Amino acid sequence: MTMESVLMPLAGGAIIGLAVSLMLLLNGRVTGISGIVGAALKPGTIDWKWRVFFIFGLVSGGAVVRWIDVGRGVNSFVDLSEVGLVPTAIAGVIVGFGTLMGSGCTSGHGVCGISRMSPRSLVATVAFMTAGILTVALLKAIV
Repeated sequence: MTMESVLMPLAGGAIIGLAVSLMLLLNGRVTGISGIVGAALKPGTIDWKWRVFFIFGLVSGGAVVRWIDVGRGVNSFVDLSEVGLVPTAIAGVIVGFGTLMGSGCTSGHGVCGISRMSPRSLVATVAFMTAGILTVALLKAIV
């Protein structure tokens, strides 16, 4: 285990914690990605501008990390080329459906909800994690 392998995730977690804290303190809003994206896509949403900029920041931040990683000869992103576009798109739709059923996603419940000690978010996060662990175990057993 290298120092970088410990410091980079620690720094990333600290930045996420700071960002969601600032969103709540300065805007009074929970940083739930599914809620932000869902409202940005609804026609007639009054506060759509900040949501679009937020989404742009997420995508452009990932692009910058990718650009830096390529320059360093590192790959921080999962290579989906073996999985294919169709299964990835189906998985995305299933995740989107799950966020509707769970009234939020891992960022809203797991990062923001648990930090606010929300019992509903604790239950949702345990359900998300359990489903993820079981899915990986099942797929590893099949493949």
